[in-house]
Amino acid sequence: MAIFGNYENTSTGIAKNAPQKKPFFRFWEIVGRKFWKLINVNLLMMASLLPLILGAFSVIYFGEKNTELAMILALACGLIFSIFFGPVIAGCTQILRNFSREKPCFLWDTFFKTLKSNFRQSMLLGWIDILVSASVASGMYIYPKMINAINESGEGSPTTIYALLVATLSISIVVLLMSFYGYLMIVSTDLKMKDVLKNSLALSFIALKKNMITLVLSVVIMGISALLTYYFPQIMVFVLMFVPVAFVGFMIVFNCYPVIQKYVINPYYAQKGEISPELAYTQTEGENLFEDQGGKEAPREVTNAPVEPKKKGKKKKVIS
Repeated sequence: MAIFGNYENTSTGIAKNAPQKKPFFRFWEIVGRKFWKLINVNLLMMASLLPLILGAFSVIYFGEKNTELAMILALACGLIFSIFFGPVIAGCTQILRNFSREKPCFLWDTFFKTLKSNFRQSMLLGWIDILVSASVASGMYIYPKMINAINESGEGSPTTIYALLVATLSISIVVLLMSFYGYLMIVSTDLKMKDVLKNSLALSFIALKKNMITLVLSVVIMGISALLTYYFPQIMVFVLMFVPVAFVGFMIVFNCYPVIQKYVINPYYAQKGEISPELAYTQTEGENLFEDQGGKEAPREVTNAPVEPKKKGKKKKVIS
C-alpha cells in the first residue's frame, strides 16, 4: 500500500476542455505558484517611484545649502518619473496579465518588450494619472480648509465648496476605475489612445459592481498596509518593497481582463468573422482522426506480474 495513495491504478486522464476552477480558488492557486515572481513585479513597480524619492531627498539635503540646485534636481527627477511611470506600469501589467491567463512568461523579457512597444501610449496615460492625482490631492487639501474658513467666519454658505469636493471625489473614482482598464487595453489591443480612453470609461460603468468590489478590496489592502507602516515603519518599509502593490495589481488584472476580453476582444474578432486567439484552442477544424479521451477513460488497474522474456526465434519483419 502506498503511503500517499495508490499509484498502481491509472486515472481517467484530463479532459481537453475541462471546466476551470472557480475564480476565487484559481486566483489563490496562481498567487501561490507565482508568489516569488510577484515579488519581482512588486520591486519593478516600486522602482518607478525611485525618481520621486531621489527628488525628495534632493530637496531635503540641498534645500538649505543650495536652493537652486535642489529645485533643478527635484524637477529633473519629477520629469524622469513622469516619463517612465506609465511605461513601467504597462510592463508590469503585461506580466500580471500573462499570470492571470496562466500563459508562459519570461519576466524581464516580457517587461522590456512591453515597455518598448507601448511606450508612447502608456506614457500619455501615465501623464493623465499623474495630472488627475495632483489635482485631486490639491482639491482634497484646499476644499476642507475653505469650508473651515467659511464656517469660522459665519459668512456665506459652504454648499458650493461641498459640491466641488463631491465632484472631485467622484471624478477621482471614475479615473481610477478607468486606469484599471487603460493599461490592460494598451498591452492587449492595438486601439488608438482615444479609443482606449473611451472603452475604459465605458467598461468602468458596464462592470460597475465588479469594479467597485475590486476598488474596495484594493483600498482595504493598501489602507491596512499604510496603517501597519505607521505603527511598524521599520518592518513595513521592507514588506512594502516586496508584497502588497503587486498583489493588488494582480487582483485588478485578474478581475478586469475578463471584462475586456468579453466586451472588447471577442466582439472585435466576431465582427471580422474570426475566432479570438484566446478561444481558438477550444475549436477544431474539419473531422478529427483521433478523439481526445481525456476524462473519459476508465481507470485501469496495473498489475505487478513479471513480464515474460520474448522467445528466441526468427524475427518478424516490421512493416513501416
